Amino acid sequence: MSVNDDKVLRVAARGEGVTGDGRHVAFAAPGDRITPENAVIPGPHHQTPPCKHFPECGGCQLQHLDDASWSQFITDRVTSALAAQGLAAEIRAPLLSPPNTRRRATLHAERRGRQVRLGFTRQNSHELIDLEECWILAPELFALVAPLRGMLAALIPGTRRINVHLARTDQGPDVLIDGLEAEGLAAAEALSAFSHRHHLARLSIDEGFGPGARYEPEPVTVTLSGVPVPLPPGNFLQATPEGEAALVAAVQEIAGGARTVADLFAGLGTFTFAFPKAKVYAAEAARDPIMALKAAVGLAGRTVFADHRDLFRRPVTASDLSNFDAVVLDPPRAGAREQVVEIAASKAPIVAYVSCNPSTFARDAETLSQAGYRLDWVQPVGQFRWSTHVELAAKFSRQG
Repeated sequence: MSVNDDKVLRVAARGEGVTGDGRHVAFAAPGDRITPENAVIPGPHHQTPPCKHFPECGGCQLQHLDDASWSQFITDRVTSALAAQGLAAEIRAPLLSPPNTRRRATLHAERRGRQVRLGFTRQNSHELIDLEECWILAPELFALVAPLRGMLAALIPGTRRINVHLARTDQGPDVLIDGLEAEGLAAAEALSAFSHRHHLARLSIDEGFGPGARYEPEPVTVTLSGVPVPLPPGNFLQATPEGEAALVAAVQEIAGGARTVADLFAGLGTFTFAFPKAKVYAAEAARDPIMALKAAVGLAGRTVFADHRDLFRRPVTASDLSNFDAVVLDPPRAGAREQVVEIAASKAPIVAYVSCNPSTFARDAETLSQAGYRLDWVQPVGQFRWSTHVELAAKFSRQG
């Protein structure tokens, strides 16, 4: 037996520790020793998980890792994804969001007798974990869990499961409940009283026809790079303020000197508004966020053209992209294969690629690399605390 056969050397993509002899062991950290019976002997990077619900709760997979080993896991994910495409680059130290900073989350609720369970689902299961504590949610959002449980006990019929989307906005907590039918005067009064009592910015119900606000004393906004942007109920936000700031700073470092910027998959404008001195073209397929972005542009007086455009079916062409000093793109997990083909054929000198999936990022990076772009560096961001989820921002420069 080799001296390191029983030692955990790394953490695999799904969170298992991998030993020198190739065993995959759940909840093992680098430096742990594994007995022949697969019992874990904790090493220097194995921390005591802080939450009582770990490892049953699916909200976290890696609470047993200290920050050093979690950072290494993130770096390894990016490095191995690039290596699979024959690429390598400078990988900067990951920027980690602290505990209790998640400003958006989706919880699930269901009735069990007279009681309502509210929380995340168990790992690899549909079973609900009734949250008694949470080390990732922002405190003002977690403070709503117990009151929501009580309110929903009077409204959830039978055994139906519903979803509760929580977000922190400029005006306070935003709550969207989908799958709940809340008709009649009594339900309306209960929702209004709950919202007022807990100082909600908004409470919306989606009965299957789209969200409708039941309580919204003033228009709800989220501030992006100093610009208040209307927030449609349930809309995407970067998971933590720290994560958003890290990604925005990286994109500004890449393209901050550009006078003209194409912001593709713009969403509400997380990166659109990060270039106050530039002329920005912002494209987004989802109707609600691009309408919100347009409204914010008008109020802020920014030089932005907002385009409601499906970049998978109708990507911006290479000839149009060649007119910009920089291209910024932040696609969904599937990546941006069709759009990247056009970027690769363009003369755009700088590309800032923000990704939430190292594998599809690496695939697209290979396309850009083959077309003459150099991958200068990657900035990983760990904003889903203790999760296997990895975000990043990367700089590409056209050569020649």
